[in-house]
Amino acid sequence: MKNIKPRLKVQEQDPQARRNNFLEVALGYSLEEARQEALRCIDCKNPRCVQACPVRVKIPEFIKLLLEDALDEAFETIYDDNILPSICGRVCPQESQCEGACILGIKSEPVNIGALERFVGDYGMEKNLAEKPIEANNGIKVAVVGSGPAGLANAASLRKKGYDVTIFEALHDYGGVLKYGIPDFRLPKDIVTQEINNLEKLGVKFVKNAVIGKSITIDQLFEEGYQSIFLGSGAGLPSGLGIPGENLSGVYYANEFLTRVNLMKARAVPDSFTPMKLGDNIAVVGGGNVAMDAARTAKRLGAKNVFILYRRDRNSLPARLDEIHHAEEEGIEFRLLENPVELTGEDRIVKTVKVEEMKLGEPDSSGRRRPLPTGKYKTYPIDNIIISIGQKPNPILKENTMGLETQPWGGIITDDYQMTSIPGVFAGGDVVTGAATVILAMGAGKDAAHHMHEYLQNK
Repeated sequence: MKNIKPRLKVQEQDPQARRNNFLEVALGYSLEEARQEALRCIDCKNPRCVQACPVRVKIPEFIKLLLEDALDEAFETIYDDNILPSICGRVCPQESQCEGACILGIKSEPVNIGALERFVGDYGMEKNLAEKPIEANNGIKVAVVGSGPAGLANAASLRKKGYDVTIFEALHDYGGVLKYGIPDFRLPKDIVTQEINNLEKLGVKFVKNAVIGKSITIDQLFEEGYQSIFLGSGAGLPSGLGIPGENLSGVYYANEFLTRVNLMKARAVPDSFTPMKLGDNIAVVGGGNVAMDAARTAKRLGAKNVFILYRRDRNSLPARLDEIHHAEEEGIEFRLLENPVELTGEDRIVKTVKVEEMKLGEPDSSGRRRPLPTGKYKTYPIDNIIISIGQKPNPILKENTMGLETQPWGGIITDDYQMTSIPGVFAGGDVVTGAATVILAMGAGKDAAHHMHEYLQNK
């Protein structure tokens, strides 16, 4: 390992330029750069990176094929396990998964697996390599609820096994959180659209504006001939702060804010049907990737001063290190160990946020040191505040489905085979675990497809 070269940095847009546009920040590797980074892989006999990947991409194998200029085969190797390589290469938290397990990381920097996956994924997309022959239809109808990463992975896996698969999406466009939650500067929407088009060519059917539990029920899906159902509807209901003033005008929840900007193009003022105009001073509550997305989006919408309020310290921030770094480069301020306790306004419009200074105590169940109140307060003038402290599943499905058992917080309960309390109905992703990552949701959808296949064959 003495001769391992330093990790090759991915080129990025200049921070001063990108804070004024929604173009992608990371520019990706060229072919020569990808080869240079791929040479750093030492092709371990026991590749821990594969075990750390939720969908078990054969990482050393695709990297070796890349070095052999067998780019078609490199793409096919990834696509066998991951149907969204261009997406996952951009938004997966590789540092805590595959790259976090890379043996080079012990004494050096891990291989930039994410950037290599993105390069190969983009190559395959450009060459239309995902356009596989349509599998023979076995006549067994399967319904998938939700077109986010869990639903897409589940549908692709079942379609490859020959099932007649239909995805039902509540919104007017497909892609779930990939479309409404992640900004273009991290994930361009044309990439998501092309990945969905590939599934349509594979034979997956899509139905939009279908709210399962409202416009059609689980029982009705069974009556229409669907023999198994996968629930991958995600966690789109925001959690509130529960403080005075939270119902003032100018208070947004990150889900609503990002959906309006990303999916409904509210940033196109004044041409949007739902234009989003912000003031100069914006507070964002939370420390995860969604909070970073909201803060960076607010800056791009013209806000002069955007700051993060987070009740723990910097080491406890759950967001990806890259996202924190990019936010700071773009002028986002981090006000740590501060917790909002009250919002005040004038004429029902929010004007100030009062925060309590916190200190850290002993670790809690998450392993992070628990934030404790100090009794000391500050007040900041604000024009808007965006709350991003977590999401949970929408209760519509539970309230309109007899016999569907859920956790007290709303997550669907499943057994070891991902089946819910209703026979033939499976679930996975954020609707079971709460908000997590794209790749974990994909892994859950893919695993559920395996269990559904076994169920249907035994049935």
